[in-house]
Amino acid sequence: MRIAITGSTGMVGNRLVNHFRQEGHHVTRLVRGESGSEYDEPAIYWNPTKGEISKEGLEGQDVVIHLAGANIAARKWTRERKYEILKSRQLGTSLLAQALTELSRPPALLLSASGGEYADTSGRTPVDESCPLGKGFLASVEKEWEKETEVAAQAGIRVVNMRLGVVMSRKGGALAKMLPLFRVGLGGRMGSGKQITSWILLDEIPYIIHHLIQHEEVIGPVNMVSPNPVTNAEFSRILAKVLGRPALFPKPAGLIKLLLGEMGEEVLLTGSRIEPGKLKSSGYQFRYPELESALKHELQG
Repeated sequence: MRIAITGSTGMVGNRLVNHFRQEGHHVTRLVRGESGSEYDEPAIYWNPTKGEISKEGLEGQDVVIHLAGANIAARKWTRERKYEILKSRQLGTSLLAQALTELSRPPALLLSASGGEYADTSGRTPVDESCPLGKGFLASVEKEWEKETEVAAQAGIRVVNMRLGVVMSRKGGALAKMLPLFRVGLGGRMGSGKQITSWILLDEIPYIIHHLIQHEEVIGPVNMVSPNPVTNAEFSRILAKVLGRPALFPKPAGLIKLLLGEMGEEVLLTGSRIEPGKLKSSGYQFRYPELESALKHELQG
């Protein structure tokens, strides 16, 4: 296949580039540099801020995977940072989706990243793709993010909105930030520890995407999470066990809110028990369904 990827230098994007190239597919990065000149490989130029994209490079691609967007958890959410997070997704997705509709040979599939901030954060009831998103900042971003892909769907391109859970990788994201404290025995639950962590192992994502490419009946939002979410307290206990360390130092909710504000509350102190409904109904078999074995694979493999 011919696969084009935005956000290809990020944690998920880089993993996908390597995986699909190893599988023998032709993978092309969308990059902001002039004609991809900073890479020793062909690339497709785009610049969402300037509204520029090379449609010629997109012609004939079989699949486009869209991951680009400002890092949600890079720093505290100021008004300016929240605007940057939202606009980076709106501008990039709108530019890409519209460009795909104007091609003479558009891709069969657009896989566009999203998130799963559902309204039900009680943790008692599983939520699937049919359940409503919430009303917080992240949920509002996700709604706008997915809305920008509608123009591609209306043009006959199959669109899948990948609602990614917390991606587990020692190379980046939440797990990488936790590891230094947990490795020296200073890890512990956050807040009450009752909030749900709906997670997915980085190494699972390429296989899910391969499954979604093959299963043409799957469209719209897809929860990309393990079928076995855990509470934050369970997560802390299992991570400490895998590392052979105690987890005796909880982080008070008040301190998290003081240091990180709204971001800390939405990202670290709330969560939904997300069910990968469409993946299960379409027959996907998870390679890493349990957190303990997944963490062992990632940290000890």
